[in-house]
Amino acid sequence: MQKIPITLEALLVIDAIDRRKSFAKAAEELNKATSALSYIVQKLEENLGITLFERQGRRSVLTPAGLVVLEEGRKILQASALLVDKAKETSTGWETHLTIALESTLNNQAFYKVLSDFLLEHPSVEIDLKECVLSGGWDALEHNQVDLVVGAPGPTPILKGFRSVSLGAIAMTPVIGPSHKYAKLATNASALERVMNDIRRVVIHDTSQLNVTRSAGFVDGCHIIYVENMAQKISALKSGIGRGHLPTLQAEDYIANGELIKLNLPPTPDLENFIVWKISNKGKALRVLTQMLEQATWL
Repeated sequence: MQKIPITLEALLVIDAIDRRKSFAKAAEELNKATSALSYIVQKLEENLGITLFERQGRRSVLTPAGLVVLEEGRKILQASALLVDKAKETSTGWETHLTIALESTLNNQAFYKVLSDFLLEHPSVEIDLKECVLSGGWDALEHNQVDLVVGAPGPTPILKGFRSVSLGAIAMTPVIGPSHKYAKLATNASALERVMNDIRRVVIHDTSQLNVTRSAGFVDGCHIIYVENMAQKISALKSGIGRGHLPTLQAEDYIANGELIKLNLPPTPDLENFIVWKISNKGKALRVLTQMLEQATWL
């Protein structure tokens, strides 16, 4: 491997000189002699064949080439600091990366508040978020595609080695777009019952790939349009393509501003949901995050 002429020590020196605008002040910050800093910069200039600093009065100012070394060097210093943090955390049982599946019906505002607080305390933990629907989260967890599922719908599969904690039950509200031809029947329960099978259902795909998918709430004989995620479902409902159930917390705002209309249908059972992870996962980051999620207000 070719020898790299730039060392982390040299980058730290250049960074300090630029911030302090003086070799002497930078030397004081780094607890080194001024002559030692001058030697490090001189050697780097010789190795690279460029001039890094020039004098402007009493100040030491970076040349254009020096600015390039500084800007790119600071990225290297940040990456090195992150590497050190990750190595330390790994050695003490802290994961450096968590992959989390979020159920489409989840109260996102509550989740992201918890996640924000967690990352403020543990900034070096990388988070990878995925959306899941119905069996998809359980499936991904079982096959080690994620570390944690938030909002997984019950019941909890047995004999899978899962640890689950209930987040409570989510109320669901049936809605339709105001432009749909049957929207005028929204409050007429008997009339709705007669045309229900004529109104297309808007359904998010179950994201399970390896296990049996669920079809919770599907109506036999009803035409269905499948979408990929909750955002697509809401857009489809608002456009008048069909009807569907939304978490009541989400539906209320759309109903209030007239973008959706509540259907006068018999109530459906509330959807109990869980945070769930594998009992075998002993990582400290996962443990801290799940504890914070348990304590959050979801409903």
